[in-house]
Order: sequence, then C-alpha cells, then structure tokens
Amino acid sequence: MASDGAETEKRIEETVLDILKVSNMESMTESKVRAEASKRLGLDLSVSHRKKFVRRVVESFLASQPTDAGGEEAEVEAEVEEEEKPNQANEGDGEGEEVEEEEEEEEDDKRGSGKREYERDESGDPIICALSSKRRVTIQEFRGKTLVSIREFYDKDGKQLPSSKGVSLTVEQWEAFRNAVPRIEDAIKQLGGSID
Repeated sequence: MASDGAETEKRIEETVLDILKVSNMESMTESKVRAEASKRLGLDLSVSHRKKFVRRVVESFLASQPTDAGGEEAEVEAEVEEEEKPNQANEGDGEGEEVEEEEEEEEDDKRGSGKREYERDESGDPIICALSSKRRVTIQEFRGKTLVSIREFYDKDGKQLPSSKGVSLTVEQWEAFRNAVPRIEDAIKQLGGSID
C-alpha cells in the first residue's frame, strides 16, 4: 500500500480539520470533506490510502466532539456510512426477484466474495471481461502487486497471448481511474459521443 510522507499527511489533516471546524455537521459528509480538501490541496484524495487517512481524521474529529443526546455525531457518522452503501432497490417497485438477484450478484462481484468464477487466460489470470475479440481486462500478480491489465492479445500456436499493446494499472491507479469515470463520460457527451 502506498503512503504519503509525514509532511503531506500533516497538510491533509490540517486541511480536513479546517473544513470540519467550519462545516455544518448536519449536511457535511466524508465525501464532501474529501472533495473540498482535494480541491484546496491540489491532491487526489480519492486514492485508497489517502481516503483511509481522511476517514481516520474525520472519525477522530467526530469522536472529539460533544454530542447532544445521541445526536449530531451519530448523524454525521450515519451519513458517512450511508455514502459507502450502494443504492438498494425498493422492494415494492415491481421489478421483482430478478433485479434483486442481479444486484446481489453485482454486490458479490464488488466485494470479491469469491462466488464468481472467471474464465482464465493462458497464464492462468482471471479474464474479467472481453472488450473486443482481441482486447481483454485481466487481473494479474506481478512482483507482489495486483494489476488490472487492459491489453491486446494475439494468436500464436492456437493460444491467445498478451501483446505489449496495453496498460497495466496498480490498484491505486485503477481506483483513481474508476473515480474519474464520471468526468470521462461527461467529456465524451460534450464531444457528441453517446453513453449507453
């Protein structure tokens, strides 16, 4: 796991605390704090180790604040927890069990529960998806690091092998990319492309 130096962590902590001290605790969420601190510092605080660090600062701040009869602190913590929960389907919306099962499968996939079996490539790496007949997304281990590999494959002796055309992202890079997807989709729409 990557880590920032003490000076960077101190700057992050001071900025997060400054934001929390002047914020309305009834409407502030951890996500909003992170976004504001990220803007002030010019740092991406959505990467895993920084996100966890911000969470510890927020939790420490909340723990140090007086509460009114089970009040404010619990409400803010509930909001922090609520951000992390995926939207759940309303049971009475008429969508039926099929939608619930699909959502459960998606949640299992997100949690990495191990319930899903993936097809494996020639190297034994799980194939997460095929982007085209020659491009795949796989997960692999390399020098002790987990990588998300988006790569072109070629045929040789009846086997599909990875080419040098592609990119392998560390988990932290993948998280940064994943968090940028809404901005990428907006840019595609602005350029006249369509997103299904």
